[in-house]
This record gives sequence, C-alpha cells and structure tokens, in this order.
Amino acid sequence: MCGRFALGIPRKKLAEEFGLNQVPEAPARYNIAPGQLVEAVVDAGPGRREMRLFRWGLVPSWSKEGSKGRGFVNARIETADVKPAFRAAMRYRRCLIPASGFYEWQARPGGKQPWYFHRADGRLAALAGLWERYEGAMGEIMESCAILTTEADTAVSPVHERMPVVIEPADYGRWLDADVRDGARAASIFRRLEPSVWLGHPVGPGVNRATVDEPGLIAPLGAD
Repeated sequence: MCGRFALGIPRKKLAEEFGLNQVPEAPARYNIAPGQLVEAVVDAGPGRREMRLFRWGLVPSWSKEGSKGRGFVNARIETADVKPAFRAAMRYRRCLIPASGFYEWQARPGGKQPWYFHRADGRLAALAGLWERYEGAMGEIMESCAILTTEADTAVSPVHERMPVVIEPADYGRWLDADVRDGARAASIFRRLEPSVWLGHPVGPGVNRATVDEPGLIAPLGAD
C-alpha cells in the first residue's frame, strides 16, 4: 500500500513539471497522511490542467457513510476498472498526485521499520490517483482521492509487497485525458520500468506520528 508520502518540491518546479499556469503557495510537507488534504493535478478542459485539493481517502458517490467514512486510501491498479468503488473514477476522474517520495514499513522481529523511497533520478514522482465527488443529503459536497498501487518492484519488494503507481512524464497527457474512458485502457498507460526508478533508506520512527511534519523525517536513519 501507500499510506504516507512527502511533497517538498518548489512551487515553481511543480508548475513547470505539469504545465500549470498557476500553483497556489503552500509549505513543504514531509508526512502527508490519510484524511488530510492533498494536491492533485486534473484535466480542466481542452489543453488545460489545474491543481486541486482532495481529501485523501476516496469516498464513492453512493457511499452511505459519506464524509464520516475514512474512505479508500489505495486502489489496486490491477482491479480498479472493475471494483464498484473505483470503476467510474477509473474511467472519468483520474489525477496525478505529486510527491517527492513515499514511506513504507518493513516487518521486523522488533517491530516495523519505516523506509523512505524517492526517485533515483531526482525527479518529482507523479503518483497515479483517482478522485470522486460525494454529495450528501443535506447538500454537503466532498471531493476525495485514492492512490493506485501495484506489485512492488525489485527495489521496494524487500520492504513491502506493494508500491504506488507512478506515471512517467511522457504519459501525463494520456493518463489525464478525459477522452480515455475505458478503465482497462487507462490502466495500460502505466509502465513498469526496470531497473527500478526507486531508491530507499530506513528512517527514524517520527513518521509514525501523523502530527509530526519536518524535513528530518526523510533523513537516513542515524544521519546527523
């Protein structure tokens, strides 16, 4: 799964990466957790993209719990096109969630050890996401998202069996294209690269607490 990630990228670089006219100012974040607001790039009409905020934890439009529910943090890309909670979003509401890296936890005899993974080439990672719009009986509206995951590659698998799906820059347009309305076709846009795009290192336990958000969280364990 992918349950925490970081976004410590200059705002100008974000705008350039996704071809955005404007990116709202926001502080760097090093411990983005489910239930929090996350930034995502969406299609905004012919030739246009925009950055929007979504609550992390996708709530289907037909949910009975609505905004009270935790929602789905992740969705498997292998089955998202057929699962009731995700199939409509997979067809009509795909997004890109910018990240400078993500965390996973490795099971060990003494407890779980957090790891931080970032792209080996130093680029920003564009995580594949889905978003939904929920409208409650009292008129409340909530837009939420989930991060798609896939089977871990050779770099991540020693730590965890799943990892987030990353869309490469050449495929941003196709992933966001509203005219691609076949879920299976959309899933085929994802390309698993070998060697892995990821590098990882163990980090301290601070990331275990969602209230902690500081640059030191991504530092290698034991670093001064």
